[in-house]
Parts: sequence; C-alpha cells; structure tokens
Amino acid sequence: MEAIIRRGFGLKEEIKPLLDESYHSSLIEQIKASQYVLEAGDLTICLAREFGFCYGVDRAVDLAYETRKRFPDRKIYLTSEIIHNPRVNHKLRELGIEFLDGNKSSSMPGAFSIDRVTSEDVVLIPAFGTPAHELELLKSRGCILVDTTCGSVMAVWRRVEQYARDGFTSVIHGKYHHEETRATSSRVSQYPSGKFLVVRDKEQAESVCGFMRGVKSRESFLEEFREAASAGFDPEEDLQRVGCANQTTMLSSESLEIAEMMKAALRDRYGEEEAGKRFRHFDTICSATQDRQDAVLELARAGVDLMVVVGGYNSSNTGHLCEISSQYCPAYHVRDAEEIVSRDEIRYKPSGHSEAIVARNWLPRGKARIGITAGASTPNRVIEEVICKITSCAGYEVPGDVRGVDS
Repeated sequence: MEAIIRRGFGLKEEIKPLLDESYHSSLIEQIKASQYVLEAGDLTICLAREFGFCYGVDRAVDLAYETRKRFPDRKIYLTSEIIHNPRVNHKLRELGIEFLDGNKSSSMPGAFSIDRVTSEDVVLIPAFGTPAHELELLKSRGCILVDTTCGSVMAVWRRVEQYARDGFTSVIHGKYHHEETRATSSRVSQYPSGKFLVVRDKEQAESVCGFMRGVKSRESFLEEFREAASAGFDPEEDLQRVGCANQTTMLSSESLEIAEMMKAALRDRYGEEEAGKRFRHFDTICSATQDRQDAVLELARAGVDLMVVVGGYNSSNTGHLCEISSQYCPAYHVRDAEEIVSRDEIRYKPSGHSEAIVARNWLPRGKARIGITAGASTPNRVIEEVICKITSCAGYEVPGDVRGVDS
C-alpha cells in the first residue's frame, strides 16, 4: 500500500448510510427546492443560495469515514481537527479516531503526542493540511498517511513555493496560528532563501507598506511581526520583492485590497516600471469561499431583518460570512441550535470578537424575514436544527410536508 493515500479506498457506498444519518437533512433539500424559502407562521426563513459543506470538506469527511471502515482494528489519529466544526470532530471521536498534537504538547483536549505513532497506525491529515516538518516527522514513523488536504490549499502551496524559488517573499493574508496558514508558511521555509510574512488585516498591511515607504522603523516592524514572519526576517532586504497569497478562507475583498496596497507601496518606493518586476499576485481564495461570500451578500442586500450564520466559532470562513452580514443587519454567528436559548436569548459570537456573548430580545415579534447561511464546514443537519429551533422559539412548527421524515 502506498505511504500517502489521497484518493480514498472505494468505500463511499458503504459509508453513505452513516454519513446520511449524521449529516444529511431532507428539510434543507426541500427548502432548496422551494426557492430557498420556508414560510412558518409570521417567519419567512430565507436560505442563502450557497452555504454549508463544500467539495473539499465533503472529501475530507468521506476520507475519514472510509479510513475507519478500511482499518477497523487499527489506531487512527488526526493531526488536528479535520475541519472547524465541533459536530464533525465529535463524530470522529465517537468512531475511535484520536487527535494528535504536532507540537508534542497537550494543548488539545484528549490529544496525544506524535511520539505515540507507530508503523502499525494510520494518521489522517486534515483539510487544512499540516506543516511540512510535521509531515516529514510522520513519514519517519512509518505509519500509513491518509491526506485529506483541500486542493485549493495545495494550489496556494504551489504558488508560495514558486515565489520562494524565484526570490520573492510571500506576504500571506491570513491568521498566523490558523492550521492552514501554518501549513502554507512551512512550504516557504523548505527553501533556503524562502521568506514569508503573515498579515492579518488591512491595518497590519498598512504597517508593512509604512515600512516600505520609510515611515515605520525597523524596530517597531520587527516587534509587530515577531511571531508572524520567517526566521531571520529582514524587512529592508526581504520586502524588496513581494508575492501575495492568502489563507483560502479569508475575506476576498480584503485580500484584493491588501494586494493593491502592497503594489502601491512598491510603486512609491521603486517607480511604476520597477514595481512591475518586484510584485506578483494571484487570487487564491477558494471558489467555495467566494461563492458563499457572494451568496450571503446577495441575501443581505435583498433585505432580511437579521442573519443567523451557523458554524464553528474557530471557523475562519464562517466568521467572514458574519462580518459581511453585519454590515447590513443584525448578524448572529451561532455554533449550533443549542446557542439559541429562547425567543428572548441567544448566545453568539459577534463579528471580530473571540468569545461568545448573550443577546436579549433578538428575534422580532410579528412578521420577520430571517436570513440563514452556514460556513463551508457546517453539516446540513446542524443547519436544519437551527432553523427548527428558531421556528420553535417563535411558536411555530416546521410544516410536516416540508420537514421530511428523517429530520
């Protein structure tokens, strides 16, 4: 058997009943068939045209379940959460799949060190990928590796590797501690001259541009980016040639703005002609992320009284859906239906916040249009549960002919 498996084991039909039981929703399918609208008493539930599981997440979850089916008696580990959804990760734990901590600490609840892996074990690499040095360490253990890394993520890796080979510093729009960005930056570090810098947002990008224009000191730059740059990063030397990339789940419009900011700063420093030789950019936001951002923007602009965004609190793409929505109406990012306590109380994570808070009187009385969307790692079953909880809190039940027998 090959050392790294990426194509699965041909067991999709065998795992389908279990996947349907855990994640499928006939209610969601019927709402989609009804022009993405559900009427329940005074509530009009409007579902975004693109939401929930994307192809890459579907593939990762399928591979995890196939792996358990193929190796029923072996120890199976995941290097980190397979995707950022608590329901999915909990289901994998129920299948006996355990979680590793690549840093050999025990920062994840119930996690084990890579040192525990033997040649008899199987290790799943999540949709975000894993840092290159951790992959090499796992290879050295002689275990079977099942790689669920998303194709869109691997496309970013190819881009930053080309930047490194050509002597360009990769400026990555992303969250430095996010699994995907850690994996991407590690691809740059494989090359002796490879350099990277991670910028979280336009504010940090402006700091980079300020240094390029000579208005930010070297000392303050190094202090601000001490955890978000490659080893030995020298801004004077390493910001002369820049290639932009991004974590695939970031806000697309912001990534494009950051790239333009970098290009303008290089132009101010070196002139138009020279800047053209010193700057590269390829939009590496994944199409599924873009589709979901476009769909929630369309729904919010069409007019809803509030938006409920469903997904894990550590899900980057879900957070950006909430950020977009909050520009047009009250937006509530909830992990699952349990966060909806009653008509008068909801626990949610506001856009830009790190912790959930409680809101009162969140659900309007009388007629209301409620927008619903979900991040790319959110199962339809979880979205169904949220919709049913909202209608129940308002004193209505989902019509039986719409809800479906398995919901």
